[in-house]
Formats: sequence, structure tokens, C-alpha cells
Amino acid sequence: MRELHELGELEDVVALFEGIWGSAPGSSPVSVEQMRALAHAGNYVAGAFEDGRLVGASVAFFAAPVGESLHSHVTGALPGRRAGPALKLHQREWALARGLRRITWTFDPLVRRNAHFNLAKLGGRPVEYLTSFYGRMDDAINGGDDTDRALVVWELDRPGHPDHSDGRDDAVVVPADAPTVLWEREGLPVVGHSDAATVLVDVPPDIESLRRTDPGAAKAWRLAMREVLGGLLAEGARVTGFHARTSYVVTRGATA
Repeated sequence: MRELHELGELEDVVALFEGIWGSAPGSSPVSVEQMRALAHAGNYVAGAFEDGRLVGASVAFFAAPVGESLHSHVTGALPGRRAGPALKLHQREWALARGLRRITWTFDPLVRRNAHFNLAKLGGRPVEYLTSFYGRMDDAINGGDDTDRALVVWELDRPGHPDHSDGRDDAVVVPADAPTVLWEREGLPVVGHSDAATVLVDVPPDIESLRRTDPGAAKAWRLAMREVLGGLLAEGARVTGFHARTSYVVTRGATA
């Protein structure tokens, strides 16, 4: 793990990101020029290496509140090498060394593995639902879908911070009678309603495959998640965890 500054290294990051996102040459989520400027200005541009080969990279910049936050714009890693978790922990130590208290980033709330990693492994918490935040993106991952995102806040000094390296999940207590207000039936979303203090919001098993095999169903899931999770967050509810690798736990009136 190390910070990156040289043009050749940054060109490797662009190539890595284009491969991960399946985007056309020149359509990386971040350019060499942007990374060069960010790194030179003291922001976070880092790579993970395996036997000298770049297998992951992350780009972040200082954000408001000034002196307290870092916004992680993009992180990508090849599968099976644990580079993603290593980058987040490296980023955390980098931020703490500079006196920062939190890291924020956005993720697609329909991607189950990312929700589990961000909430259960790292202990981050979605605080805002952002509708079509980046507009339409036609890369292999987004598949032309609306880019709804959840904004995550990772409090770096949170008590009981989980260490991803030991494989533990951030525990969340779910009442036995907590109803599910969004669930799957034959591949399609079903929306329910409840005034319960704690509710569950299910995430489809593999939205990226669904975008390729059934774009209509994928669109239905996007609209349903926007209505349910987006609506709950807009009402002031809080996501307090991710349960059983399948469901957001959402609590009305929560402070966590």
C-alpha cells in the first residue's frame, strides 16, 4: 500500500479502473490529470500492489467540514485479493494521521455486497439518498441505469470500530417483529408499508446481472429502492445496520 504521484503510476490506475468498470478508453471514473492535481495538492491517491502489480486504487479529497472530513470519490480493486478492504483501512489511517474524523463516499444501494461491506464490515452509515447523482452511466457496471447513490458517513473514532482484517461483522440488533417493507418475489420488488419503529429493506441478490438479463426488473428495483429507502431517509429515519447480508435495518427516530 502506498500513495501515488508519478504519471506512469496514475496511467496504470486509469487502465485498472477502465478494466473494472468496463468503460471505453478515455472514460475512466477519474483521469490522470485529475489524480495528478489532487495528489500534488495533498489529497489521497493510493494504490495496492501484489508482487509489484497494481491490483487496486483509491482517490479521495478533503471535504466539508474543513479539517474534519475526507470524501472518497472512487475505489476499485481486482477481486480475490482483499485489496478493497486494505485500501479502506489505509485510507482510514491516512485520514486519522491528518486529524480527520470522518470519511464519506457514495455507493449504489442496490449492490448487496457493497452494502454489506460498507455497513457491516466498516461500520459506515448511509445518511442521504441521492437520486441519479451522476446522471446516466453506460459502463458495464451501471448498464445505463439511473445512478442513484447512498451517501455514507464513516465515523473514524466510532467506539467499537470493526477491524475488517479479523472478519467480524458490525453487530446490529433487529427486533423479532420488525417487518420487511421491500422484498423480492420472483425477481421483482414488492413494496409494503409499516409504521413500525424498525423496518427491513431487502436488496436484490445480484443487481448487476439483472441489469444485463432483465433491464425492466432492474429498473423496477431502482424505483422501488428510491421510493422505500429514499423515502425513509427523507423522513428522517436512520439506517442502523445491514442484516444477514440481505437487508438494510432502518429505524425511525434513531440517533445512531
